[in-house]
Amino acid sequence: MNDGIDIYTIIILVLAVFIFFKLRSVLGTRTGHERRPTDLSRGPQPDAPPANDRPTLQPQRPSEPVRDADPLDDAPPADRWAGVAAPDSAVARGLDQIAESERDFDPRQFLAGARAAYEMIVTAFAAGDRKALKPLLAKEVFDGFDAAISAREARGETVESRFVAIEKAELTAAETSGRAAQLTVRFVSQVISATRDRAGEVIDGSPTEIADLVDVWTFARDLNARDPNWRLVATEAV
Repeated sequence: MNDGIDIYTIIILVLAVFIFFKLRSVLGTRTGHERRPTDLSRGPQPDAPPANDRPTLQPQRPSEPVRDADPLDDAPPADRWAGVAAPDSAVARGLDQIAESERDFDPRQFLAGARAAYEMIVTAFAAGDRKALKPLLAKEVFDGFDAAISAREARGETVESRFVAIEKAELTAAETSGRAAQLTVRFVSQVISATRDRAGEVIDGSPTEIADLVDVWTFARDLNARDPNWRLVATEAV
């Protein structure tokens, strides 16, 4: 076989073809439509939790030591009762004592309720409405109001009363004794009030003229009680 392809040449060609097809099956061919390999630098990896499920709390830096709470941080500001009581006044100290027992105590809210109670009580007393008075008054005060209404009824007298305005309601005293608290309020108001006798004649006041009233009322409540309402325990006309 000197004039043809010898056996060794054939063997080499067969091996070359085998190796070519083997490499092609492993490496494949590029056609321009292959999917690009996943870019691990974009978005979370398959095993990473979604961003909105990751904790948002950041650990404290080791270089920043934990600071102990400063008792002064919880100290109430000196002007905490601004507009209600002067700093370091007897009223302010009394309000501090009440607030120590009831953290949510707000004297401004109390004064708003006291104004409403004042008008309601004065109006109910003039109308002789014992039912409206009873839940707002301490027993001793209710007994006094009831006696005055009964005496007026026995004389055949009636009272016409209409509020014009409450010009001022200010705290003049605040104190505690054990769990009992008392707040005293000075009211300055304007009313139109007239008392008529059995015949309908005006015997006191005026049905048309505005009269100025100044009353000092004391409200109290037991800070242990679940009932949040304050009741009138003393009255004084100035």
